[in-house]
Amino acid sequence: MRKLPAAALAALLLLLTGCDEPAESADPVPCATGAASGQGSSAQANAINEWIRQYQIACAEAAVGYDSTGSGAGVRAFLAGTGDFAGTDAPLTDTEQATATTRCGGTPAAHLPLVIGPIALAYNVAGVAELRLTPATIAKIFNGKVTTWRDKAIAADNPGLVLPATPIRPVHREDSSGTTANFTRFLAGAARADWPYPPGSAWPAPGGLARSGSDRLAAAIARTDGAIGYAEASYARVNELAMALVGDARGDFAAPTDQAAATAVASARSTGDLRLEVNYPDLYGGAYPLVQVTYEVVCRTGASAVARGFLAHAASPAGQAAASRAGYAPLPDTLRERVAAEVATLR
Repeated sequence: MRKLPAAALAALLLLLTGCDEPAESADPVPCATGAASGQGSSAQANAINEWIRQYQIACAEAAVGYDSTGSGAGVRAFLAGTGDFAGTDAPLTDTEQATATTRCGGTPAAHLPLVIGPIALAYNVAGVAELRLTPATIAKIFNGKVTTWRDKAIAADNPGLVLPATPIRPVHREDSSGTTANFTRFLAGAARADWPYPPGSAWPAPGGLARSGSDRLAAAIARTDGAIGYAEASYARVNELAMALVGDARGDFAAPTDQAAATAVASARSTGDLRLEVNYPDLYGGAYPLVQVTYEVVCRTGASAVARGFLAHAASPAGQAAASRAGYAPLPDTLRERVAAEVATLR
């Protein structure tokens, strides 16, 4: 009996088992031998873990590790010389970039925006299934100016909605967090008159409940009536939390969908090294303004071959399709191509 060629046999097995091999799996994976490691943002953990799984299946002689320690801890470890890359939900500051240049042998570190997604305003208010909030109202809630769910500011955002007199219990991150940096950047950019604090990775306002990590913050909201907090939308979805619609520059309200987040990122300005700047007053037409970009920060020279191959896979169509299946928004095509080109320059 004539044997089937290997490719035909594999296709037959897929057909018999009912499995559909995604078309993007045909993209070649740039394999290398050795190890690579990173640490940082917990927001991107699900995407990173999927990329690691795919890369190590394709590249049997490679080992990639990632510690989900939070953006602040990840950046500090990278600047101290630990690992090949750091995941951070906020670009390096000028001071951090100077330290990174020293760590990278005199060459500035590269910022690779590889994971994007909406930051949800997750809430737990009995009897309120849908909620709309303008940036000004959000700022007043988190700086302690609006303290009950029946406040006139919330009522104005939600005409006709019956609101309870439940006290508002804001929940924020206790640890240094890129999610906090993005949330406070949104407040400073979209609600300047009502938010007196500068953007930053440490929570600036008094009061509220503080929790370390997105998972603990989401869990606190889930068990606290009257709570509202900010976390990556994937954590709100896993915990089955309601998510508020957020007002845009024209008074419309957008839900925290991946497509709406991608629309916001597509209009962002970028610097020469791919750091993105969202102009909140310009966002409208279905763009969700509370968006987060997670960067991999890596030395332009000196990263291991495995790190370079792994990051190239993450920036590929296959890698971005995997991120989408893991609950994130894929990079807009033009941006993905720019990131892939930047990865190709690493040495």
